[in-house]
Amino acid sequence: MHFDVISLFPEMVMQAASYGVTGKAIEKKIVSLSAWNPRDYTTDKHRTVDAKPYGGGPGMVMKYQPLADAVKNAKSSQDCKNKKVVYLSPQGKVINQHLLSTIKHDTDQLILIAGRYEGVDERFIETICDEEWSLGDYVISGGELGALIVIDAVTRLLPDVLGDEDSAKQDSYSDGLLEFPHYTRPEKLDQGNVPEILLSGNHAKIERWRTKQALGRTWKKRSDLLEHKKLTAIEHGLLEEFKLEVQ
Repeated sequence: MHFDVISLFPEMVMQAASYGVTGKAIEKKIVSLSAWNPRDYTTDKHRTVDAKPYGGGPGMVMKYQPLADAVKNAKSSQDCKNKKVVYLSPQGKVINQHLLSTIKHDTDQLILIAGRYEGVDERFIETICDEEWSLGDYVISGGELGALIVIDAVTRLLPDVLGDEDSAKQDSYSDGLLEFPHYTRPEKLDQGNVPEILLSGNHAKIERWRTKQALGRTWKKRSDLLEHKKLTAIEHGLLEEFKLEVQ
């Protein structure tokens, strides 16, 4: 899979993506990444990418043409069938695990637009971008951090990226629930001991406990997620068990 980021700070994107899971995936050539600076597609000596908004108001707006030309070059650089252009915006659909999973399956080239200033010319959004995505109901200074989050989140879903592919399957939100709690050595601390069930070696009982904890943790922390998940009869029973145990 190939990622492109259209950004006024391409070095920021490339450097940050060189670490951790994403960096290893790039080294293994499981994914590839390019960053494109709209300033390289300007025609004036000042390399101007923004201008004052029509109608007045504070701030500056990123111009249509430099962004459009950067996207055009990004698209032509890859021989990919399924391309998607996404503008990272507080007005977009909120990114979740389901959305990222669909990208993993139906997109070969993901072009992410990292806006700055007050935003970008609306005509660019309407004619060039396929979708708008948001990190949440808040505003940050630019889309680079959002782009890096998307790249990392999608990359870890791809085959051969994680050392154990089950890791991604057990992540929070992968099945609509928050993840169960984890423990490691030492077995005993002043702050508490590892639950006995995890030391039993009984994998069926451990799996049952983990499912119950995931359901219970979701109920306690993000009950809204349960409104959209159809629980099996067994899951309903485990959740009721959890509720009784914490009362």
